Amino acid sequence: MNIEYPGFGRIIVDGVEYDHDIVLEDGAVRPRSKKPSRHLKEGYGHTPLTEAESIPWTRPRLIVGSGHSGMLPIMPGVYAEAEANGVGLDVMPTAQACALLRTLEGDAANAILHVTC
Repeated sequence: MNIEYPGFGRIIVDGVEYDHDIVLEDGAVRPRSKKPSRHLKEGYGHTPLTEAESIPWTRPRLIVGSGHSGMLPIMPGVYAEAEANGVGLDVMPTAQACALLRTLEGDAANAILHVTC
């Protein structure tokens, strides 16, 4: 899978450009549904990533691209769910996350990639 983060607000996966957060799960791309976490947006300035979202726990590692400046809030419940599922959780700015994903074998990790902040 070829993943590029050309800059704020855009991500390109296998030649297809997205202008919203995405989830990479078992080799497929889908939009991140923020709805279960949106009620917390006012308190954080951004919709945080919470365990209420559909997080892909099916691979041994989950990489979270936390945005252009790494500002995506990650709620403690996400870390707890990762531990409970035996999944390694790596959180880093989205450009670094994309670079890391390009180095991994196809089935090594799932990802949640935030394209702004």
